[in-house]
Amino acid sequence: METLVFVWLLLIFLPHLTSSLTQEFSFTGFKKASPNLIMSGVTEIANTGAIRLTTDTSRVIGHAFYSLPIRFKPPGQNRVLSFSTSFVIAMVPEYVALGGHGLAFIITPTPNLQGSLSSQYLGILNSSRANVSSNFFAVEFDTVKDLEFEDINDNHVGIDINSLESSISTPVAYFLPNSTKKELFLDSGRVIQAWIDYDSNKKRLDVKLSPLSEKPKLSLLSYNIDLSSVFGDEMYVGFSASTGLLASSHYILGWNFNMSGEAMSLSLPSLPRVPRPVKKKKSPGLILGVSFSCSLLIIAVLVAAVMFGIKKVKDEDRVEEWELDYGPHRFSYRELKKATNGFGDKELLGSGGFGKVYKGKLPDSEEFVAVKRISHESKQGVREFMSEVSSIGHLRHRNLVQLLGWCRRRQDLLLVYDFMPNGSLDMYLFGENPKVILTWDQRFKIIKGVASALLYLHEGWEQTVIHRDIKAANVLLDGDMNGRVGDFGLAKLYEHGSNPGVTRVVGTFGYLAPELTKSGKLTTSTDVYAFGALLLEVACGRRPIETNALPEELVMVDWVWSRWQSGDIREVVDWRLNGEYDEDEVVMVIKLGLLCSNNSPEVRPTMRQVVMYLEKQFPSPEVVPAPDFLDANDSMCLDDGSGNINAGEFEDFVDSARFYSGPNQTSTSSIFSFGGKTKTDGR
Repeated sequence: METLVFVWLLLIFLPHLTSSLTQEFSFTGFKKASPNLIMSGVTEIANTGAIRLTTDTSRVIGHAFYSLPIRFKPPGQNRVLSFSTSFVIAMVPEYVALGGHGLAFIITPTPNLQGSLSSQYLGILNSSRANVSSNFFAVEFDTVKDLEFEDINDNHVGIDINSLESSISTPVAYFLPNSTKKELFLDSGRVIQAWIDYDSNKKRLDVKLSPLSEKPKLSLLSYNIDLSSVFGDEMYVGFSASTGLLASSHYILGWNFNMSGEAMSLSLPSLPRVPRPVKKKKSPGLILGVSFSCSLLIIAVLVAAVMFGIKKVKDEDRVEEWELDYGPHRFSYRELKKATNGFGDKELLGSGGFGKVYKGKLPDSEEFVAVKRISHESKQGVREFMSEVSSIGHLRHRNLVQLLGWCRRRQDLLLVYDFMPNGSLDMYLFGENPKVILTWDQRFKIIKGVASALLYLHEGWEQTVIHRDIKAANVLLDGDMNGRVGDFGLAKLYEHGSNPGVTRVVGTFGYLAPELTKSGKLTTSTDVYAFGALLLEVACGRRPIETNALPEELVMVDWVWSRWQSGDIREVVDWRLNGEYDEDEVVMVIKLGLLCSNNSPEVRPTMRQVVMYLEKQFPSPEVVPAPDFLDANDSMCLDDGSGNINAGEFEDFVDSARFYSGPNQTSTSSIFSFGGKTKTDGR
């Protein structure tokens, strides 16, 4: 009997022990009043979703720690396990010429660093070099040359063990893919990603830096050390900063941590932006002194110069350093303004949540282009812009809409594409008065083209690209009615064979895979799910969700499956085809649509298998497993693990998710329901 009780207790507590040894978390932006963070001092969450450790105020201190302790040592052992972290920082000095103090990534026995001073001690220690934390480990990103701690310069990275006198340090730099070393300045206000990896077997610590999303192959700093004598069984991980006399705003934009493998790199375009510094009001005395010191003649000359050059300044392009890393051509704002007749209404091709798309004709080449102008009101505008430039700008495939170039002019963000004269696929499938009715041969050619493009994105390029927004509205048709995939604003890139990790839920309702909406787990299979919806759209001529349909026909995949089971599959084929189609091809497309739309990712085929089916290299699938339908609340709400839905978590989920609606697209307000009540969401 005692043995049975022991086994029973072991089964209960073993998962908890295991989870404590494989702890990891991921933040791509931070929520205000997040329960996963312990913040002290002046630390707060900025409106953009970034942690602001300190403000541009002198002599303040800020700390931000993950709320739960991390178990660094296995029970009963005195060795520290391997760990890995990546995070993105930005330091914005009050006075750029003078710089400011730095910040530190820190691991301590407690998140309560009482006694630390807001001066040159990075918010960790005080003048007696002691505080509550007797043992600590830190990687400092320092912008002050402190003689007390024998700093090497005023722009260095150092590894600190129980002291701010670094055990090893080096000037800040990063390595390009060709191993070229480039200088990097911490207090430039630039967004910088850092990677810290500790190998328990080799007892080696590696630190890498880069202003890009990709992790460098070479380490900036390597140090052989056994952390067993420094770490307790459980420690807290976080960040610390102070301002001293030279004030800086210190930001953390994203953070990954992993005790069971390598922490994933953060995609910089997907992170919150650095808040703009607030301009401080000048004193009246200073304004009067400057005003009286200027003569009337100088004022007149300045006014005339401003009036003369105002138009030139308005059209001046904004060029940033990150733009030089990408391949597509940078157009001038004047060139694009002229091409689109001043972004006139007559040239407007369409609009959406991102902004507007205009038809243009380049003055020099007489080539027609499509110019996407990101809306000023779009919160994700800059991130989408950078994501699209950095992803599609290097992609080359006949079934992808080619990005020709870009332009930035102050708040104007512009992307230039090949012009697709026949518009988007959804206009032909769902438009009230389509220009033409697509024949089955045209439809089959379009879906084969889209499948080929997705295979290239998933397997054919140097990185894996997950599109994340495959739908009819994002399939554009060229002059020969070939389907081309466009709109890469939500795309996510990662290395082949690696794990893209957990991400924010973005996309269009009806195309979102169930596992993505529940856990945020992103894989190529989530694109396959959306492609399944597209296959059924093309064959059936209706959207994935039709609120005006009968209850049993509301969800397309449910309706198609029910007709499949009853043997009435011809009833779901688009009636506008008038029965003129290849029955074998239509049945194969519907089978693939059901396979790709299965709620279980393991059942869905890969895009390589889909292409082989469509090219008829494989016979049509013989068996189509049941879709394994989920209850609406189970698929769209967050489960706390006990089978109960947590209302607060559901509210957070809806607020954080982005759902786009194209023309005639179902509003999310008619889809989300909780506890018998509809949640209205105006997005």
